[in-house]
Amino acid sequence: MQTPNILIVEDEVVTRTTLKSLFEAEGYNVFEAENGEQMHDFFENNNINLVIMDINLPGKNGLILAREVRGRKNIGLIFLTGRDNDVDRILGLEIGADDYLTKPFNPRELTIRARNLLARTSNTNEDDDLPSRVNFNGWVLDGDSRSLISPSSKEFRLPRSEFRALHLFLSNPGKILTREQLILEMTGRELRPNDRTVDVTIRRIRKHFESEVNADDLIVTIHGEGYRFCGSVDA
Repeated sequence: MQTPNILIVEDEVVTRTTLKSLFEAEGYNVFEAENGEQMHDFFENNNINLVIMDINLPGKNGLILAREVRGRKNIGLIFLTGRDNDVDRILGLEIGADDYLTKPFNPRELTIRARNLLARTSNTNEDDDLPSRVNFNGWVLDGDSRSLISPSSKEFRLPRSEFRALHLFLSNPGKILTREQLILEMTGRELRPNDRTVDVTIRRIRKHFESEVNADDLIVTIHGEGYRFCGSVDA
C-alpha cells in the first residue's frame, strides 16, 4: 500500500510545523498549506488522502473550503480548530467533515483518528457487499459517484459519513442500528459521550429525503436504541 498523503491547512506556523512533524514521525507524507488557494494547488499536483484543516483561515474560511473538499471523492477531512462551541462543531459535521477536534489537542488521539479515517478512505473494497447502484422507494444510491438520486432525478453528492450511514441502513433494512454501530461504520471510531456526529448525519440524510414532496419517513428514531430504515430495498 502506498504511503498516504496528508495535507495540513493551517495559517499558524507553529501549529502547522508541529502537525507536520507529528505525522511525518508516524510515517506519512505531509504537505502544508496556509490557505485555500494553496490547498487547491496541492490537490492539482498531488494525490491527497486526508486534509486536516483549521476553520479560522485567511481568505475563504475552513467551513467554506470544506464544501469544496467534499466535492472530491475519497479524501478524508478532519477539522482541528480552536472553535470549541457546539454550533461550530455541529456546523462542521453538517458540512461534511469526517471528524472535529479542538485545540489544544492530544497528539496521540489525533493520530489514531487520522489512521482510522485513512483506513476507511483507502479501502476501495469497503462497499463490495452492496451493488454499485441500489434502488429503494424510488431513490437510488450510486456507489460509483457516491451520490443519492431522488425520484425526480435530483442528485446529492454525499460526504463519506452520510454515504456510509446510508449504506449500512440499506444493508440492514428493518433492523435497529445503534449509534455505536453507525459511528463505527462512519468513522471507524467508538462513540464518545455527548457525541452528536450520528444525529447530525441522520438529520442531513433526512433533509435529502424531505426535498421530495410527500416524501416517506424512511429513517425513524427508535428512542433509547438508535435508528431504523423503514423503506424497501429493491432486489
